[in-house]
Amino acid sequence: MEAGEDFGPWLARQLKLADMTQTELAQAVDVTRAAVSAWITKRATPRPETIERIARALNTDLVTMHTRTTDTHAGLPLAWYHRPGHEDGGRELGNAAAFAFDADVSVLARETCQNSLDERLTANGRPVRVRYTLHELTGEMLTRFREAIRWNDLYPHYEVVRAQDQKVGRVIDAGLRDMYERDRLVLLRVDDYNAAGLTGDDYDDGRFAAVVRRQLDSHKSGSSAGGSYGLGKATIWATSRLGLVLINSTLSEPHEGRTERRLIGRLDLPWRQVNGKACAGPAWLGRPDPDVPGGKVVRSWWADEDTVESLHLTRESGEPGTSFLIVGAHDVASLADDSSVPEGDETEDQDSIQRMHRRLVQALGRNFWAAMTGGGEQLPLLEASVRTLRNRDVLIPEERVDPMVTQPSRTRALKAFLDGTTVEQRTEAGQVVATTVPLNLPARGGGRGSQGEHRAVLLVTDAEDADGKLNRVVTMRGNRMTVKDTAVPGLPIAVNPFQAVLLAGEAAGPEAPFAAEAEEFLRAAEPPEHNKWGQTEELTLTYSPSAFRRINSLTRETNKAIKALVARPKQGGGAGGGRLSRTLTVGAPKRRRQLTAATMPVLEEVDAQVLDNGAWQVIGEIRVPAGGQDWRLVPVAKFDVRSGPRPTIAWAELVGLDNCQAVDGTLQFAGTGQATFRGVTDPTTHAVRSTLSGLIVELRTGEGKPLS
Repeated sequence: MEAGEDFGPWLARQLKLADMTQTELAQAVDVTRAAVSAWITKRATPRPETIERIARALNTDLVTMHTRTTDTHAGLPLAWYHRPGHEDGGRELGNAAAFAFDADVSVLARETCQNSLDERLTANGRPVRVRYTLHELTGEMLTRFREAIRWNDLYPHYEVVRAQDQKVGRVIDAGLRDMYERDRLVLLRVDDYNAAGLTGDDYDDGRFAAVVRRQLDSHKSGSSAGGSYGLGKATIWATSRLGLVLINSTLSEPHEGRTERRLIGRLDLPWRQVNGKACAGPAWLGRPDPDVPGGKVVRSWWADEDTVESLHLTRESGEPGTSFLIVGAHDVASLADDSSVPEGDETEDQDSIQRMHRRLVQALGRNFWAAMTGGGEQLPLLEASVRTLRNRDVLIPEERVDPMVTQPSRTRALKAFLDGTTVEQRTEAGQVVATTVPLNLPARGGGRGSQGEHRAVLLVTDAEDADGKLNRVVTMRGNRMTVKDTAVPGLPIAVNPFQAVLLAGEAAGPEAPFAAEAEEFLRAAEPPEHNKWGQTEELTLTYSPSAFRRINSLTRETNKAIKALVARPKQGGGAGGGRLSRTLTVGAPKRRRQLTAATMPVLEEVDAQVLDNGAWQVIGEIRVPAGGQDWRLVPVAKFDVRSGPRPTIAWAELVGLDNCQAVDGTLQFAGTGQATFRGVTDPTTHAVRSTLSGLIVELRTGEGKPLS
């Protein structure tokens, strides 16, 4: 049986809830006033027969009396408390923090998972587990849920807000229409386990008050924390079309002697006037606080299991953490720009739970693949999964996000670093090259000098098709959430497709010099979106107006190091080399006898890749001999086949990049030396899929004659 609160403090709160004095309880159970006082101050405990009489006086049962893990049902009932309008007539027509982010489930996944990482319990070394549950309610189950949240008390407020001609009103109107016209309501629950939970008092400084009562209160400790502005939690309410979120927290530190089933609800609406009463904005669902005169303010309450079940907030275990239930979840991302929608499903409902499921999985893999990766003696920092239900029935089984599936090359690189198997120079495919790049840390407070030189770790490895865009570098710090994902500029043509990872701050490992100082510096350089490092007001105030230049220098050094690691020596006109040598053959027919090597243009190098639409993109480098202005050459693309004639592929695009121009499919040169062209094939002329074929590029004269 779950251990509950000490009898004395628990009894004192029940008397407040029941609006009963110690004298009145003494009379009801036939004891002295001094005896009740001794119970409350923990100087004595009542006998079993006396406990039975106390239970009758409080209108509760013996199990509640003995476990003391929840309040009695006597006294003040659960209710919605709406903050009164300001006496000076001021109005807030919405929560400004919620407008800082789009109501996008991808943004929600990034912000909530980051918060869970920040609250991970580190003493046991285990990862924080985060599970997203999409749950569509219809029919009778929807009706019962509305009764549980006291919908009839809320509806008059929604009716007023939906009529307001501003953004929040239009969002509320869409949510109400979706529920009533389609008889459905989408719940999105975010559970984390092995996390701190919402500890602390309802009103004083602590995690609970920071999340439930306040705005712009980050309440984060440790330099590696991802959040620092207190804005991220607003995405939870922004994802609700009804502005309504219910919370159930299991605490890592007891509050009022208990840890499990601490419940509260919060509603975020704009200023409104309902039944002649002005309401400032937010409202809370809870038990009226007996310490507030008249019980007009509600506080969190310790709920029983039946109440938690009716609110769809039952947690799978007593492990510490918090469950956020977003009521009326929606996703504003445009279908037209969403690659998660399979071909042929363009008409799929934008708010379908299947689509939201896919987007959550993609966002978690894209942003947190590194946090989900372990190696050596280090476990992953995070485990994440998504499941989808309809009326409690499983629609899509729980899908655990696997970093090796979402980001195979980058995951391989990070695992090699954690395992200690990186190399200084690549000698075979699949190896992970590691080096360091400097970050010179400025002194705090605008002073001259430096705190020291941090050495961030740079990892580079071959790219795989499943990685998505190639030749990019991902940067992160201690919590291993992706901060930046950018292309490496100015790469030479001769480069093997790669992926790079920059581990800065505490992500660089315990041996990295000045890791804690770098972590603090980079955290100050992140905006609220945590999607880049650059000049911020926090960076300027903490360090100096020119501190951002240190980050620019880190970026330059990183790109420089990547180019040195991935560039490959130029080869003759035989093959592309590296990964492309397996899928690309660069060749030409035999030389024309009247031409010599000294007078013949040579296709020295070709770099190629398959684009998302299946087209080949080819970048070729030609050595042009004397008399280059007179050459008219035609690049011809063909599929490489084992026997028979090679099918020719049409160019969808052919352009000159350097020292040449393309005119009607023919390359014309400006002079001697090196010339570069780019060609993109037309996928409609492909005889086979690009990923299953090789490619040959020939150079022909303008008359169509082969040229070596």
